[in-house]
Amino acid sequence: MAVLPIRIMGDPVLHSPASRVDEITDEVRALVDDMFETMDTAPGVGLAAPQVGVPLRIYVYAYVDDEDRPWRGAIVNPELWMRPLEPGDPDPDEEAEGCLSFPGERFPLRRSDEVLVTGTGLDGEKVRIQVSGWRARIMQHEFDHLDGILYVDRLGDGDWKTVQKIARKRGWGRPGAAWLPGVDDLDA
Repeated sequence: MAVLPIRIMGDPVLHSPASRVDEITDEVRALVDDMFETMDTAPGVGLAAPQVGVPLRIYVYAYVDDEDRPWRGAIVNPELWMRPLEPGDPDPDEEAEGCLSFPGERFPLRRSDEVLVTGTGLDGEKVRIQVSGWRARIMQHEFDHLDGILYVDRLGDGDWKTVQKIARKRGWGRPGAAWLPGVDDLDA
């Protein structure tokens, strides 16, 4: 396994829809192993293949709930269904999100509280996950990456302007911008 560089906002692979995986091969399994290693080193709770420069519809996730129960997996070619969003502004304390592709920052974002994700596991088995709360947020966030959407793309005008200022100041927003977990000193 290897820790892979994580692409930063502005790299074209992050802003384009990813391609479906035709076949789960040893190369796909090795990529997923590397994605877990990268996510754990970062550390993060999810990581999509485009974030490591691979334009495929794959993401991994890992979360430990309030009762110390681990929840970890990989989904290939996921489909996402969600309940309609509750109207209103996001609560900055309860609904703030961060992203390994916009490291060191968090912004409030309203997400659906319940989702259903279906897809395929690494052994070709069907995967069906119905979750709510923080887990639903993780699923929506990672699924967005597969459609070329970063969470900062969903922010309101005021926060979006702040994102643009941060990106300019840090030299992001260009092809090839990346950081390496465990090596680069970034707060993700």
